[in-house]
Amino acid sequence: MTIKRGPESYPGRTRRVEYGGLVHLVMSAEDKSVSIGGQTEECLAKIDALLAEAGTDKSRLVTATIYVADMALKDEMNDVWVAWADRDNPCARVCVGVELTHQADPSQPHLVEIAVSAAID
Repeated sequence: MTIKRGPESYPGRTRRVEYGGLVHLVMSAEDKSVSIGGQTEECLAKIDALLAEAGTDKSRLVTATIYVADMALKDEMNDVWVAWADRDNPCARVCVGVELTHQADPSQPHLVEIAVSAAID
């Protein structure tokens, strides 16, 4: 089986990898000046686009891991997730509190990073 990789997002990293009937995506927001809700919306919009490029969509999500910089903000992130998620086809999801400091500008940290895997044909 061939591993297909998306364009490099940073040296040594890519946002999309396809292998074994799955596409694996990782997304963080470029606009770190907005709330966790805004960052989550940006991540999910980009995930939708990358899923479409792979020929799939959020109804085929298998797993999701959401990394949150401040668990006090989890409810705001969760409201955005629930509004976006396919209610008829929920995936296995976990939310983890982590430090997400942006190396280039620590004053504007990532508040959320999302990793998902979805089935592809």
